[in-house]
Amino acid sequence: MSLSPSLNKPKLIENLEQSAHIVDASVVSSDTSRRRRDGLFAARPTIYIMILLSAFVAPYLYKLRTGSIFSCQASGYTSDRYLSYCEATNYGDYEHGAFWFDLEPAAEMSAAAADVLFLGNSLTQFAFSTAATARWFSSASASYYLLGFIAFENSIFAQALLHNLNPRAEVYIINIDDFFQPSETQVGKIVMRDEAAHSRYKVKGLLQFVHKAICMKLSAVCGHHLVIFRSRQNGTWYMPEISKFRGAERPVSDDRQINQHEVDDAIGIGQIFLSKLHAKAECVILTAVPTVRTKTGVANAIASGLGKTLIVPEHLDGLQTFDGTHLDPASAERWSEAFLKTAGPQIRDRRSPEHSYGTQQHYAE
Repeated sequence: MSLSPSLNKPKLIENLEQSAHIVDASVVSSDTSRRRRDGLFAARPTIYIMILLSAFVAPYLYKLRTGSIFSCQASGYTSDRYLSYCEATNYGDYEHGAFWFDLEPAAEMSAAAADVLFLGNSLTQFAFSTAATARWFSSASASYYLLGFIAFENSIFAQALLHNLNPRAEVYIINIDDFFQPSETQVGKIVMRDEAAHSRYKVKGLLQFVHKAICMKLSAVCGHHLVIFRSRQNGTWYMPEISKFRGAERPVSDDRQINQHEVDDAIGIGQIFLSKLHAKAECVILTAVPTVRTKTGVANAIASGLGKTLIVPEHLDGLQTFDGTHLDPASAERWSEAFLKTAGPQIRDRRSPEHSYGTQQHYAE
């Protein structure tokens, strides 16, 4: 049975209308797709440029974050403190060059004017960068400066630096653990002999302004490598995040063995070094900061050969290093307080008619 044309027409029209809507939608969809495609093609150069920039910039930013001063935090900066060391491939030591190239004039002036100068390496710096040291010198109405350096610096760099500083110190306290050495340290040699070192250290100093501005406000963008800050006023060190060494602690110990060749070399070098210090013999104090396997036997033999008594506190048990080498903060407080109590009379009795200042040359040529 067939349907009449009059009954089929409405259905036909309905189907045609639906088809028209489908065609219209297809056209619209096609037009939209074309516009999106054309937009994508138009944006491709920008996308490619951004990808290329990312390919170049990302490694640079990573290198900046891990291999430069920005791998260290900036929390230790103050009006008195500058960054002296950042454990980064492209930064490292700053304090050697800061003094050698006159990059921190305030620090040099403080060191040159101090009544008491401490000489030595990082053991010296950690041992005397304490509240106990500050209290003692405040009570004695005397100024002091810790003039030790990283990289187990020795008397060769110290002697050259003192010649440049021409200090007026009346008392010298020297940690003789590996101090009187016949060879320059690598860092000391670079600073004193590499012609390009001056410009590199100058850049390091300028980078601290940028580092301070960025990392003090946006600490999350900077790393957590080992960093040390130094006081311009008295040379004390400040190292934040010492807790990263947790697990490396070891108790201090003594090594009484004596290497006679090492002792003889040190005595010869020490005699020349001490002869250049403009200070009374009794105002040159030798000590040995405790560490793991402290060379107590060698230190005593060297001091004796130089006609002096090694000054070390006695009966201090339980001293500990935070990293297997340097005294932890609590041990440093105890040891420095005990040392200054022992050496105090010599330091307090430093004044004599011989010490007049003015234009006098205080460090022997």
